[in-house]
Amino acid sequence: QVQLVESGGGLVQPGGSLRLSCAVSGRTFSRYAMGWFRQAPGKERQFVAAISWSGGSTYYADSVKGRFTISRVSGKNTVYLQMNNLKPEETAVYYCAADARGDVVRTTTPAVDYWGQGTQVTVSS
Repeated sequence: QVQLVESGGGLVQPGGSLRLSCAVSGRTFSRYAMGWFRQAPGKERQFVAAISWSGGSTYYADSVKGRFTISRVSGKNTVYLQMNNLKPEETAVYYCAADARGDVVRTTTPAVDYWGQGTQVTVSS
């Protein structure tokens, strides 16, 4: 059974930074493509960032390019999302996602295999 557990959410002022973590159980983490999504109240879940199983390829939503960075550490079975210069409209529940086939392009869509429970990020003064 694969489990994804997010942490690192919280309240931050506009322009501030947060780093989200996603710990993944299972021995095949190194083969998974990983992604981050977010969902604001009343809105659809949207893609934020994705990273290939090797870490060699990354993808970002246009709205976060240059401000967010996705990374992974295989030895820790963890994927991170560093978020800088946060904006109030980015207040949402952030979800970690995994694609067991290692398809990073698929990980940019909601058609992934596993989801975490989400962590709340609130950007407000």
